[in-house]
Amino acid sequence: MDAEPFVVVGGDAAGLSAASKFRRTAPDREVRVFEKGRWISYAYCGMPYFIAGRIDHLGNLLSLSPAEADERGIDLRRGHEVTAVDPDEGVVHVESDEGGKSNEGGESIEQPYSALLVATGGRAATGPFDVRELDGAFTLHDMDAAAAIDAYIADPDDYDFDRVADTPVDRERVEHSAAQPAPETAAIIGGGYVGVEMAEALRERGLDVHLFQRSGHVLQPFGKAVADRVETELAEQGVTVHTDTPVDALRGEERIEAVAFEGGEIEVDLAIVGVGIRPNTELLDGTGIELGDSGAIRTDEFGRTNLDSVYAAGDCATARHTVTGEETWMPLGLTANRSGRAIGATVGGEETPVGDIAGTAVVKAFEMECGRVGLLDEESAREAGFDPVRETVTAGSRSGYYPGNAETDVTLVADRETGKLLGGSIVGSDRAAVRIDTLATALDADMTVAEVERLDLAYAPPFSPVWDPVLVAAKVLNGRLD
Repeated sequence: MDAEPFVVVGGDAAGLSAASKFRRTAPDREVRVFEKGRWISYAYCGMPYFIAGRIDHLGNLLSLSPAEADERGIDLRRGHEVTAVDPDEGVVHVESDEGGKSNEGGESIEQPYSALLVATGGRAATGPFDVRELDGAFTLHDMDAAAAIDAYIADPDDYDFDRVADTPVDRERVEHSAAQPAPETAAIIGGGYVGVEMAEALRERGLDVHLFQRSGHVLQPFGKAVADRVETELAEQGVTVHTDTPVDALRGEERIEAVAFEGGEIEVDLAIVGVGIRPNTELLDGTGIELGDSGAIRTDEFGRTNLDSVYAAGDCATARHTVTGEETWMPLGLTANRSGRAIGATVGGEETPVGDIAGTAVVKAFEMECGRVGLLDEESAREAGFDPVRETVTAGSRSGYYPGNAETDVTLVADRETGKLLGGSIVGSDRAAVRIDTLATALDADMTVAEVERLDLAYAPPFSPVWDPVLVAAKVLNGRLD
């Protein structure tokens, strides 16, 4: 039995998945989780739906409560920030906030470990914008921000605090936001997942919404076919989309007043910056840790770093790409959960690979469902050594005579020489997103387009035509490869 505990830094998806699996795998051994904040194991992807009002209570986004962690035998210590790692001595240095934000009355801890998991996640990128200086300017990357935005949109002093009751929310921040004049016009800076989902949420709350994207189309990882349908949908729902329009500055004295861009500015009273995230790796500065090109911690197939007995998982760690076999960084929820669980098993004595990733993702834009997987960008495919061929088809989601049939666009990319499927995207209004799982499975199985065409997919008029849209796309693309 190891004398020292398995120590986990970070109490969200990867960290608590690892701790839970470790306790099941090695019930006689100790695991200790240090989380610098008060929130644990929350559903980041659910925040826009809370702000839209579809989810009644912020606490519903919690996957695991502190009490449940305790029941699992996890020694969870919230309000404890790991400030340094000494891999030579096998210890981490911890500061508690038991005395409040000033840490007066807190304590410093030197914690030895038998194995260490760094699951510190990522932080919101803000570009050139300092959202902390202006009321009404936000990023959306934690539960306190979600609560603050939700309160800010409400009429002054009319916010329903029951929506955040019995949670560790920053009450002072929420109360401050709730006291502000309700906004009428919002700017969303960044047309990725957060931007598109927040555009829908804010429209549902009655705001006039402007979405700014510095490149030529929104949802860049999904490709142009998806972007075209989504941009049309956003416009039809009253969202003004500004593509090829980088925002230069947020203007205002104490409260956001306008966003400025080349050629002009637009008056707004709410701004949400969603320009991506960055991996949190500063904790390991000076340790000799190896980082990938993305700045995330480099890991092997078991989540191990180059430091002895130190692992990394989640948004702060790299992974191996399913298609290319090369190192990549894709901060996604399943990736964090799955890698954390695998590392927990490995540390517990059951060596388990973390699994490759293909960047499988879905997003909702009002009535449009969008999915993507693998290599869609032809330039990236060429850099990986492939000769990409692309095909986009439009097919019905159900039998043509059945009510609810809707056009579904499927894009497939394959390697010309081998016929190997490289990636794909799907967009439509009728259960389009779930179809991406067929392509994700095909990529994991290293299938050719011809093999995808021969898949025995289910048929019944209420669910799919005889030739599912995925099969139609594979058939057309395979014809080009012959």
